[in-house]
Amino acid sequence: MNNSRLVYSTDGGRVRPPSPAPRSPRPPGPGRSQPPADGVVRIMRDRRGRGGKTATTVTGLPGTEAELDVLLKSLKQLCGAGGSRDGRTIEIQGDHRERLQRKLEEMGYVVRLAGG
Repeated sequence: MNNSRLVYSTDGGRVRPPSPAPRSPRPPGPGRSQPPADGVVRIMRDRRGRGGKTATTVTGLPGTEAELDVLLKSLKQLCGAGGSRDGRTIEIQGDHRERLQRKLEEMGYVVRLAGG
């Protein structure tokens, strides 16, 4: 074991070894995969990152940003709850999976309940 690591020096030169070359950005790995683009809308209950509060997450919705905003508004009114949109993911406060599933199927989407 080498215990001669430099702690302090009055020498003005560079003490640190040069840092390695910057790495190129990596493509998304298994932990950062994109949701499947198979045309299926997935509805799941989620409690992570919300202080124990339950939220219903809807992913896989097609359409423009404006169409998603209109859909978000109608789903919030249907559930009587708050919600938000993060990219192409819609989050509704509370557990409203069955209600959202019925509504989205009436609108012509193929819907699956995902998760537990």
